[in-house]
Amino acid sequence: MPATPAPGSVGIGLRAPHYAQILERRPALDFLEVHAENFFAAGGRARAWLERFRAAYPLSVHGVGLSLGSVDPLDEAHLARLEALVRRFDPLLVSEHLCWSSFGARHANDLLPLPHTREALDHVVPRIAKVQERLGRQLLVENVSAYVLPGGEMPEWEFLVQVARRSGCGILLDVNNVWVNAANHGFDPYAFVEAIPAALVGQYHLGGFEPTAAALVDTHGARVSAEVWRLFEATVAHLGPKPTLIEWDTRLPALDVLLDEAERARTLTACARHATRQVA
Repeated sequence: MPATPAPGSVGIGLRAPHYAQILERRPALDFLEVHAENFFAAGGRARAWLERFRAAYPLSVHGVGLSLGSVDPLDEAHLARLEALVRRFDPLLVSEHLCWSSFGARHANDLLPLPHTREALDHVVPRIAKVQERLGRQLLVENVSAYVLPGGEMPEWEFLVQVARRSGCGILLDVNNVWVNAANHGFDPYAFVEAIPAALVGQYHLGGFEPTAAALVDTHGARVSAEVWRLFEATVAHLGPKPTLIEWDTRLPALDVLLDEAERARTLTACARHATRQVA
């Protein structure tokens, strides 16, 4: 069984331009998170790098291509590669997105939202249960940013909670995505957080958005905004500290920028924990 991640642990997404620096400098990070699909090959340079990182840091594996909500059958070849990766590297956490990204075996380069309906719940819950049975461990599912809501019978937060309760999965709460969806679709992001039971949440993600004339866009290409930091602090105060990951995928900055963001997450987590103890 994998080790249990420390509640206030902080990590960054591992990206190729930073490989050498991280191994040379060994910054004080609690874990590194990798995109599963980048390491599906049984050998090669990518796997060799990952072996080196696994010797230096605990890992978290984050999938982007399983298409849990698709009406296509689960991709057995994809699932087999994910299973092999998880069994080989025994990560602290394994996560995927609560979305769909394929139709008729054709994949979109996007994470598309599910309708928040009972029919969608009945569809996605057994698929998540199958993945967990195959992996022999709990999966965390992430709330995604959405620019067009497909409609439904319940708010996003209720749908997310019902998925977790019925399937036994955990929630990877992406705080930036909560803020982006709230701003774009007109709901209270703090009400979203307050509706999530703390026991269901296994990890937080923090990333950057960029404003456009039409909407906020979740780019993972900027620093975490002041608004999202405030929401994160309130989230930790309400739900408690969880392993927290800084995501940055486009226009990658210098490693020190990511480390600075990680240190801020660590500081705010400590402040929120202290404030909670003081109130108690």
